[in-house]
Amino acid sequence: MMSDFTSNFWNLYIAIATVVALVFTAWILLAAGKDKGKASDTTHVWDGDLTELNHPLPNWWRWLFWVLLIFSAGYLIYYPGLGSFKGIGNWSSTGQFDKEMAALEAQTRPMYERFMAMGVEELAANRQAMGTAERIFQNTCARCHGSDARGFIGFPNLRSGAWNWGGDPADIEQSIAEGRTGIMLPMGDALGGEPGIKAVVAYMRSLSGLDHEEGLMTQGEALFEENCVACHGMDAKGMKDIGAPDLTDNVWVEGGTERAMMKIVEFGHNSDLADGDFAMPPHKGVLSKGQMYLLTAYVWGLTSK
Repeated sequence: MMSDFTSNFWNLYIAIATVVALVFTAWILLAAGKDKGKASDTTHVWDGDLTELNHPLPNWWRWLFWVLLIFSAGYLIYYPGLGSFKGIGNWSSTGQFDKEMAALEAQTRPMYERFMAMGVEELAANRQAMGTAERIFQNTCARCHGSDARGFIGFPNLRSGAWNWGGDPADIEQSIAEGRTGIMLPMGDALGGEPGIKAVVAYMRSLSGLDHEEGLMTQGEALFEENCVACHGMDAKGMKDIGAPDLTDNVWVEGGTERAMMKIVEFGHNSDLADGDFAMPPHKGVLSKGQMYLLTAYVWGLTSK
């Protein structure tokens, strides 16, 4: 129940259990120290004269336990560890992270300021800058676009030269900073089911020179003009303002097989982060302006070389 998470019971439980454990450990050490180095008889005798004795812990061992016990108590007073008690040092992992990130930002600011003073073309030719940009790419972007930036099914190949949202540096920087979400409406019903879908796909494949059924071309072109030009344009080259892809460049993010294309046409594709589908998330809260500018030059340079 939600009350289990909103009540203070577990905070108190952890704090009390921890304190009791420390006190109990101290009591054991005190009790063990009463022997004052004398061995006690356990009354276990073998062969008539072999007696087992209970020797107390060496003093150095007991003192080591005391040091560790005192250190533990001091640690729990200064750092958080006793339930919801934050500790007198007011330390937190978030605060430590922010502190380290601020120190890193202060250390790297002069380098990024120097890079941001360069144009994108000049920056893309700077080996030191691109070495830094590649490391940022590997840490931030490779999980979706691959370590070689060639993407996967559902994730664009950044080396293909196909840019749904535009490939100018300003467009790329906008994509990195703000992210991109697009939608392909399901067209199965509008096209009259499988026959119409197959006809449109045949026409689409012909635009890129892919194998297709010639007999379906005329019907597919007519259906395309009736249903698809609003987004992809009369020339099928797409519209960057809404992220509609160019259907003539033979670049298919979702796969270029007839089956994959029919699936997209029939069911559509919603790249909305809220729906958990593939999308380009915004990075302005993750990367600094300097890092995003370097990434822009790096990604732009992948297809300009």
